[in-house]
Amino acid sequence: MQDTYGCIKWEMKYMPLSETPESQQQKKDKMKALSEQTNFSPGEVETLMKCTYYSQRKEINQGTDLQSLMEEWPFLFQEIGMTVHFQELTGISLKETFLTNVEKKGKRLLDLMRTMCANKSKRILQAVTKLEILRGQLEGCSEDVKDMVLLLLSYFDEKEENLFHYVEQTCLAKEVQVESLPVTPCIIVCGTSCYASRQFMLSVDGKVVNDHIPNFISAICLMFGTYYCLNIHYPVGLGSTLEFLQRCFFMINPERGTKVETKKNKKQLTVNPRVLTLIADLSDQDWRGTC
Repeated sequence: MQDTYGCIKWEMKYMPLSETPESQQQKKDKMKALSEQTNFSPGEVETLMKCTYYSQRKEINQGTDLQSLMEEWPFLFQEIGMTVHFQELTGISLKETFLTNVEKKGKRLLDLMRTMCANKSKRILQAVTKLEILRGQLEGCSEDVKDMVLLLLSYFDEKEENLFHYVEQTCLAKEVQVESLPVTPCIIVCGTSCYASRQFMLSVDGKVVNDHIPNFISAICLMFGTYYCLNIHYPVGLGSTLEFLQRCFFMINPERGTKVETKKNKKQLTVNPRVLTLIADLSDQDWRGTC
């Protein structure tokens, strides 16, 4: 249930009628060759990823190790390929859905955090003050999303280091101290803060899987998409933040089940009550704002 949570095409029992094992392999080899080029056609890669979705799912669901997946399906770990796989898997456009909902709800969420939540909680008030200093005069959607994610972590009292790992601005992938990375998907920030960084990386299972992510929004979408594409459960220490992003900004709203890893013999609530409370407060603020 946890692996298939939120998915519409988690497993394909049959290969598409237009494909054969040989044609799937040919397309796979073609993508490997294209991944070595800098001037490949995005449209061609998207088509090849869509045509080989059956083989990608088969290998992932069989438990193929991460290193092999990186070698066999290099585009799966890049925005262009993960977007296609995520759309097939969930029926949702990864980045487009996120940006649409940031536009609809992002400012409202930030207003809620900076007023009502900050007034109720010293921890959130301190986080708001700290982020104002770090952000300085920077403007734009990407900066708002940084505020949003960092304030969500503070609201749910979840540790920043579970989601972000900071390295020097000039750090290369091979220089990252992987032993200090979490096993779950983690955004490596090249700089002293998310606001100062001009480049990000993504790690999974202590391994850098993408060393060139140009902006924070792409990094958040790749991090989130990885949980679904690779059948990874949300860690308990990030469960609320990830479920809020899932339901409010990526619009994945199953009525039953959870993607948070469960402890044996512990009763699991269908939907995290703290996530529901924040969603309700956000809706209430919207309702009051339109009166």
